[in-house]
Amino acid sequence: MKNEQKILSLRSVAESINQLEQMIEDVCDLYKLNHNYIGCVTVSLTEAFHNALIHGNKNVPEKKITIQMERSATGIAFSVRDEGEGFNPSIIPNVKDDGKEKTFPGRGLFLIKSLADDISFNEKGNEIKIGFRISSINIETSIDRMEKFKEYSTPQSQQKIEQ
Repeated sequence: MKNEQKILSLRSVAESINQLEQMIEDVCDLYKLNHNYIGCVTVSLTEAFHNALIHGNKNVPEKKITIQMERSATGIAFSVRDEGEGFNPSIIPNVKDDGKEKTFPGRGLFLIKSLADDISFNEKGNEIKIGFRISSINIETSIDRMEKFKEYSTPQSQQKIEQ
């Protein structure tokens, strides 16, 4: 299978998330990914988008956020790159989910790590690559991911996030 790519360049405004969500839907439809993947991909990429928008580009509309999708024989990888100064991902604490806290420093990265198969950062720290191994999904992984997705998408957790 040849590698396939899609690139999306977005302005650093909250409304750009609609274009990202459309890209996710198109990619998931194109590769006939099941609803478990759609939820995991959507949460992971929207969290990465928000980090790039707020922390990377500091909400400066003229700065771009670039989303790239690459399909290979083993799965799909997305990269989210901003035009910010970058950061050192090792300073974000590793947290264990005890189910009690819905908001904490590094929450977005925690969610991404929980829902994706692979994540990595470029040296500068302004790009995250998020991988999903499509061919390796099994029922236990699907169930675990759906439970995490449901837990973080309940109305109660949304209210705490907005506060």
